[in-house]
Amino acid sequence: MTTAPADRTAIIAERVLLNDIMAKLCQRRPVFHSEADLQHSFARVLWESASDVHSRLEVPQRVAGKTEYLDLLCLGPESRTAIEFKYFTRSWTGTTGAPAEDYALKAHGATDLARLHFVRDIARLERFCRRRDQNGLALMLTNEASLWTPPGPGRRRTRDDDFRIHHGRALAGTLLWAEGTYEPNTCSLRGTYDLTWETYSEQGGAGGEFRYLAVFVGPSATGAGEAGGA
Repeated sequence: MTTAPADRTAIIAERVLLNDIMAKLCQRRPVFHSEADLQHSFARVLWESASDVHSRLEVPQRVAGKTEYLDLLCLGPESRTAIEFKYFTRSWTGTTGAPAEDYALKAHGATDLARLHFVRDIARLERFCRRRDQNGLALMLTNEASLWTPPGPGRRRTRDDDFRIHHGRALAGTLLWAEGTYEPNTCSLRGTYDLTWETYSEQGGAGGEFRYLAVFVGPSATGAGEAGGA
């Protein structure tokens, strides 16, 4: 087991570092067929790294009278971590992994919606992590370079400008979609999140570079309004 870092929020169920999980995962699965494939593989490597952390998929979370579903809940002996996954791809075909597998990834295309949904994951985790013993992790894995690349100088403002998640960006406060002209997509964050993209794997050809973005959400300071779940 890896020694916990100074920031106790940036570790899964206070038992294992995310970077260790991702390094082990990449050795076996440098590419995934789908988001569900990523979720299952992540949960398996987590259990192999810390067998006292139990994983539960699609766990209902009851918040403010509504039920929402969490991708993965990691239950440790004294702490737990709620995880939301995003796997956004551009077209790529190749053979990789151990054992070797053929992959034919499709282009999802709408990068503005990918940003919106990732930020919404962070906001959801802020709602879910209203217990002192639970933190959250929003994790995106992608081979779409425009998601991690800062916009160029002189670029025209787009409707998802507030939701940009490129390397070096900080997310905080109230984020407006199309400068607030479409209120249903407004998203408010209670925390401030500095975004750092990490290399995941390098494959051949266009679209062969995969990176991941991990945003940890700390537990509520008060534990008020605790979310329910398994």
